[in-house]
Amino acid sequence: MLRINDDIAIQDWELSESFMRASGPGGQNVNKVSSAVELRFEAATSPSIPTPVKNRLRRLAGRRWTTEGALVLQCDETRSQVRNREIIRERLKDLITAALKPPKRRIATRPTLGSKKRRLKAKKTRGEVKSLRGRVDPPE
Repeated sequence: MLRINDDIAIQDWELSESFMRASGPGGQNVNKVSSAVELRFEAATSPSIPTPVKNRLRRLAGRRWTTEGALVLQCDETRSQVRNREIIRERLKDLITAALKPPKRRIATRPTLGSKKRRLKAKKTRGEVKSLRGRVDPPE
């Protein structure tokens, strides 16, 4: 069981791990040991996560979210399979924790009078510079 916070805990049956050979350092060992981990979390069908959190999680996951509604994470950072499993579970926990926070509501503001005047002054200055770029008549 993976505990996210006091309210949310992901059961082991919701997670599936597969192991494959990793690229990168490892010498001859890299051809023999399957140290890379792929964690698959069936997020869309998970009963432990509320719907608004699932929607935010889908947006945060990006291309790691499959069409079936699963979240697929991969890790092959270390040579140790056990350490890679810890890293990937920590990443999943961080991703779900980020999705738990509702987005801040934007408070609509209006530009100040000073900023409007500065903008118009800058536009006028640029217009004057551009108007001086006309064709120059040769002196006769």
